[in-house]
Amino acid sequence: MLQCGNSRCRPDIRGRPEPAPDQGLGLAAQPHRVDSRAMTDTPSSAGMAPREFVAFIAAVMAVNALGVDLMLPALADIGRDLMVTEANHRQWVVTVYMVGFGIGQLVYGPLADRYGRRPVLVATLAGFIAASVFAAGSASFAALLGARLLQGLMSASTRVLAVAIVRDRESGRQMARTMSVAQMIFFIVPIMAPTLGQGLLAFGPWRVIFYGLAVFAAVVLAWSSLRLGETLPVARRRPLSLANLAGSYRLTLTNRYSVGYALAASLTFGGIIAFVSSAQQIFVEEFGAGRRFTLLFAACAFSMGLASFANSRLVERLGTRLISQSAVLALIALSVIHVAIILNGHETLVSFMILQASSMTCIGLCGSNFGAMAMEPVGHIAGSASSVQGFITSIGAVLVGSAIGQSYAGTTLPLAIGYLGIGVAVLALVWVVEKGELFRPRMAEGA
Repeated sequence: MLQCGNSRCRPDIRGRPEPAPDQGLGLAAQPHRVDSRAMTDTPSSAGMAPREFVAFIAAVMAVNALGVDLMLPALADIGRDLMVTEANHRQWVVTVYMVGFGIGQLVYGPLADRYGRRPVLVATLAGFIAASVFAAGSASFAALLGARLLQGLMSASTRVLAVAIVRDRESGRQMARTMSVAQMIFFIVPIMAPTLGQGLLAFGPWRVIFYGLAVFAAVVLAWSSLRLGETLPVARRRPLSLANLAGSYRLTLTNRYSVGYALAASLTFGGIIAFVSSAQQIFVEEFGAGRRFTLLFAACAFSMGLASFANSRLVERLGTRLISQSAVLALIALSVIHVAIILNGHETLVSFMILQASSMTCIGLCGSNFGAMAMEPVGHIAGSASSVQGFITSIGAVLVGSAIGQSYAGTTLPLAIGYLGIGVAVLALVWVVEKGELFRPRMAEGA
């Protein structure tokens, strides 16, 4: 509902005018900006109704999640078949993929801003399929790593374009709601992926898993080709040049909301990586729960899915800032309690499960909201901005998560202290970004 004709007013889902997002952000007015939220009420702009659109975004995001987790049960078989004598070297199958994923995100945003979202997504999904087939046919470990690097480079587009496509249609609380529902579905994938991978191994050697990845990517490719309409109008496309690229990157990196919330997202995502990297050692070695490992791991991960579902229901009413900033404070409080329990020698499997699941719930309430707030002031360059923010989030999370995970020394203390450090660091970032004013709505989304 549009309340006024002034160019500084924008549609508001609650029926009252809001200021344009460049107000108070230190950004010069962008004469070429077109209000992307005008597309929100026209689902046909993306060729899909809202429910299908959310499912599609989740499927696009799942390409990367499966790319990371599906082959985990096969690492030992890969090592034996390709004569990898050092067990730790098998981890490069995952690490090289993540390196490609992080670097690739810098490329696809500018391409998507120039040529549109749909052609870039279609091309990279085709590249992912080719890389998966190449990986399945690898005759050496070096060839497999090359294929994994290419897979990571291709799948990087799924993160960039998922965010950009959603931002083309929606913004603020609506964007956070859509991303929350998509991430709720997306979080199920890491829980199921190892089991799916183990199931695929029943039909053949480890190479079957990579063929399985190719088949899933082909389904998403067909879905994109048949159902996804272009979400970026020609009038909003930006020429591909070093000057424009430098300008977009400068705008993304100098806006305190954009870079501040991207860094906050990287820290919280780092907490997920820290848990994943050390979970097996904690459950199996410290608590002796080897047979229940899959179930216990799934329970913790499921808590994040519930958090995303709750966020999708509450964010339009309560706002991104109230929810995420409250979750950060809760994470700090839970971590202090956890550290105290460990130092006093009262840590048990039950206490760990309760506190870890609760902490991951807090992280789940931060992720999509931080992403929406980081994107809000740079929506007119959503592709390039998503590239830069995705690079910051991915690489930063790997550094943070690896540092915490590698600190494991037989107790849960490093993980609890790591979560406390993440919570304090995120709170400090948010305090700086918001200039000390927490829980207050800002920008066009009224978060």
